[in-house]
Amino acid sequence: MTLLSVRHVTTYRYARPVSFGEHRMIFRPRDSHDQKLIHASVRITPEPTQFRWIHDAFGNCVAIVNFSGEASELRFESRIELDHSPARSPDFTIEEEAKRYPFSYGAEELPDLLPSIERRHPDPQRRLERWARKFVRQGRPTATGELLKTLTYGIKEGFSYERRSEPGTQAPLTTLERGRGSCRDLALFMMEAVRCLGFAARFVSGYIYVPDRDEAAYLGGGSTHAWCQIYLPGAGWVEFDPTNGIVGNRDLIRVAVARDPAQAVPLSGTFYGLRADELGMSVEVQVTSAQASAPRGRAPAAPAES
Repeated sequence: MTLLSVRHVTTYRYARPVSFGEHRMIFRPRDSHDQKLIHASVRITPEPTQFRWIHDAFGNCVAIVNFSGEASELRFESRIELDHSPARSPDFTIEEEAKRYPFSYGAEELPDLLPSIERRHPDPQRRLERWARKFVRQGRPTATGELLKTLTYGIKEGFSYERRSEPGTQAPLTTLERGRGSCRDLALFMMEAVRCLGFAARFVSGYIYVPDRDEAAYLGGGSTHAWCQIYLPGAGWVEFDPTNGIVGNRDLIRVAVARDPAQAVPLSGTFYGLRADELGMSVEVQVTSAQASAPRGRAPAAPAES
């Protein structure tokens, strides 16, 4: 196990004091067998008048805050610590009938997986489908694990990463045409590509631990990160990061899962004022590690502090 710490700071600045509407935060990681949350706190300036937690339709922890008064700066600082159990390679203990592609999901699981199989972006000329089928052996079965690994590496090697400040995620066909995109763009591209092949896929938002930032081994560090999961019978939801060519959970901290990227935005909200009042925002993310066996003098904190 590795103890990972994340400090995530988002600051909005305005030309004059403005008032704020409701804000929604998805900062708290999902507890699971491979990542155990130890501590989580959120500090918000100015202090909100109301702070509450909910679970959304996907089981993500969402914090909702409301404000009164005005301010020229709004700052969110999230800190988390968790035990992370990296897998060097995913558990491809796939059920026998799914070890070769094509296969069909079982009748019991299919109704729950259908929303994640359904394609959500138009491809009238089947360009994306043709791209995806290049990784399928013609005329004979393809090993499911090798198909998905090769497709992941194909995106890593065939597309360029770019950090985009524009909100939202570009359409998969745009990514295909441009040959580049942000981590969110590449994750959505892979999701739609494997959905062309009948796989269930979902979007993951979180963080990536970069073991040695001097070598810049991984892309997407220094900010929130995004990748996808694909459902494999017997193995469950398996992580695939096409930006870095990672298969499995190695160095990936899972915070939120969703059917579409728009449902897993880390922070969203509104302010009341003129468009010219908005001076912009800054985001800082630091992910560091320590030995899990190091002494800990702090008990788990409350879900939120302010």
